[in-house]
Amino acid sequence: MSNDIRIKKGLNIKLKGEAERLLSEAPRSKVFSINPSNFHAVTPKMVVKQGDVVKAGEPIFFSKNVPSVKFVAPVSGKIKEIRRGAKRVILDVLIEADAADTFVEHGVKSPSSLSGDEVKQLLLDSGCWPFIKQRPYDVVANPADSPKAIFISAFDSAPLAADVTFALKDKEAAFQAGVDALAKLTTGKVHLSVESGASSYFNKINGVTLHNVSGVHPAGNVGVQIHHIDPINAGERVWVVGPQDVVAIGNLFLTGKFDASRVIAVAGTSVEAPKYYATTIGSAVADILGTIPEGARIISGNVLTGDNVTADGFLGFYDSEITAIPEGNNYRLFGWMPFKDNYIHSYAKTSFAWMSGKKFEATTNMNGEERALVVTGEMEKVMPMDVYPMQLLKACLAGDLEKMENLGIYEVAPEDFALVDYVCTSKIEAQAIIREGLDVMIKEVG
Repeated sequence: MSNDIRIKKGLNIKLKGEAERLLSEAPRSKVFSINPSNFHAVTPKMVVKQGDVVKAGEPIFFSKNVPSVKFVAPVSGKIKEIRRGAKRVILDVLIEADAADTFVEHGVKSPSSLSGDEVKQLLLDSGCWPFIKQRPYDVVANPADSPKAIFISAFDSAPLAADVTFALKDKEAAFQAGVDALAKLTTGKVHLSVESGASSYFNKINGVTLHNVSGVHPAGNVGVQIHHIDPINAGERVWVVGPQDVVAIGNLFLTGKFDASRVIAVAGTSVEAPKYYATTIGSAVADILGTIPEGARIISGNVLTGDNVTADGFLGFYDSEITAIPEGNNYRLFGWMPFKDNYIHSYAKTSFAWMSGKKFEATTNMNGEERALVVTGEMEKVMPMDVYPMQLLKACLAGDLEKMENLGIYEVAPEDFALVDYVCTSKIEAQAIIREGLDVMIKEVG
């Protein structure tokens, strides 16, 4: 039996450029990247050097603070370069890939026949542990912790996001195996959220508590689902795993190999033929997109929370989408006038385009500069959690730990404030402020 959750506060942003449900095989990149910045709060310690030959699934670096957490090569090949920045900070590790992968073998195993400790050790040894993230703080989970529950959101409500049901349509066995493995890691429940009314094998997965979620974005955000199902209190830990990562964990047990494959949506109006591609974590963006559209912003992820990457950038570790939209480098003369440029989406309905119900072409134009943070009530209208977004942002800016705790910092992640970024007329970087606030809490509270 499932539980129903309806999200009323939020905003669906209808954009042009949605990926057509056609799946193609992306060309294999010659060079792959592992980027430590994808794993927030992890300080990498290298175990390989330039010129070393590695197998797919072989450790590249580990976490300095939690040495048992290893980060492995998505493909086999030779370490081409270890790029460093200021103070020799590791920016990324480039692997010159072999024509075909050679894997580290861990052996086929059944999660049901293993203890929780054995499952945990296999995930750590194989490099699959980074697929598991922790709330609070939105960081890689600490294997020493015991979560009160594990959450999986099997749909994404963000604009132009990949359709999880389509991307994982033939992965039922791997998904079930991944759920079985995750169930061994907690004494609590494994919660699986699906889109209400959607028909897929997710509704038939065993060993989970099923939740039908409907409503506007951010209904698909796992943080919003946690808030409505089993809120996080001080001292508690909840683990979160993405649906494609559940499949990767399941394939570890079914095949004995680290699975870095991904089905991603390539979307946006700057893409000539938006559709889905089968590719690999860390692939070169240029190899997936082919011709990089002129004057386009390339984003690894969705338009609200993704990372800006250059033409020579790479697919992020947790991303299931690449979006390309026009740069917003044009100035709209008298852009505030209601009859001007009515194709522009406006949450405040300052143009009449909202009456048409049509999809909009997104650009990166912010239509204004950063202004004073004033009370408008806009943030609260798109925040479907029992927190006061403006007050929490102010507490983060002030570094007031007590107020941050009282206002719900443990329950939120940067992505939960993406719509606040979008609708706020102050043009503040709410996601960045929340990320900094969470980092303060990690340092001071742990």
